[in-house]
Amino acid sequence: MFSKKLKDLRKQAQMSQERMAEKLQVSRQAVTKWETGAGVPDIENVKAIAALFHISIDELLENDESDGPKKDYVYDSITEYDIDGGKNYDITFAGARRVSLCGYEGEKIQVRLASDQIAEIQTAFKVRIDDVKKKIDIDVRRFGTMTETRAKAELDIFIRIPRQYTGDIEISGNTSLLELGNIEAENIEFSGKTEKVFVNGVTAHVELNSNEDMLIVCAGLDGRLDINQLSSTSRLMISENMEFFAVKKGIGNSIYYEREGSPCEDFSRKEGELDDQTSMVELNGMKSELIIEAVQSPSFEV
Repeated sequence: MFSKKLKDLRKQAQMSQERMAEKLQVSRQAVTKWETGAGVPDIENVKAIAALFHISIDELLENDESDGPKKDYVYDSITEYDIDGGKNYDITFAGARRVSLCGYEGEKIQVRLASDQIAEIQTAFKVRIDDVKKKIDIDVRRFGTMTETRAKAELDIFIRIPRQYTGDIEISGNTSLLELGNIEAENIEFSGKTEKVFVNGVTAHVELNSNEDMLIVCAGLDGRLDINQLSSTSRLMISENMEFFAVKKGIGNSIYYEREGSPCEDFSRKEGELDDQTSMVELNGMKSELIIEAVQSPSFEV
């Protein structure tokens, strides 16, 4: 992915975002957008970046995912399905350690089940894909003696959908980590249990319905984020340059703010300051707490 490659090159050169922006004669905010997937440089800046790091443009733009999912697990199973038009998606899974949903420039739905422990992965799980008019149902089911407990500890699910054919997306199930990346849609809604959510390069209204205490890392979102919870305490980590408007609804909910781990005053935009670049964060439900923390480069290790 270009955003990750750019960030890795900058770090290898021991260069700050400010220094890189200065050398390229762009704003630091532009560099942040490129590294988080919220924007892409034009061709002149691509040439300048390649020259800065002494690599070719082909090397800079090389897509490591162009040949499909990597074989980086001991056991896996891949299901593909061709589509030729816009679709809404209903994705259901019966437990997983990690669920990663991303868009890519292709015309096939790809569902990969992967594990380093489950040798019987091809018989313990089945992927069913139903295509009905404008809707695709993707259902990952367990069979035999496979339990949800084991699936949540040992199974990773990777789903890739064509960017140009993406409509609304509904996801339901239980997972420790939910990843959303490189997707442009009207709505993305998750319902179930998850402890961590990673959002990067997403343009959509994202809705999280979970009563777990969550860590939500937002490295790149153009749109809106709704967090719907009951009696939960969650943390939302965002880029310090992200412009957002925060609002709490429901009963007994609270929003607090931090910068690099230290409590601070509300730094969200106010109603009179909103524009097309402002994202919206809304906390709904009852008796829940959300801490919004601004950091330089929001991320976490999987």
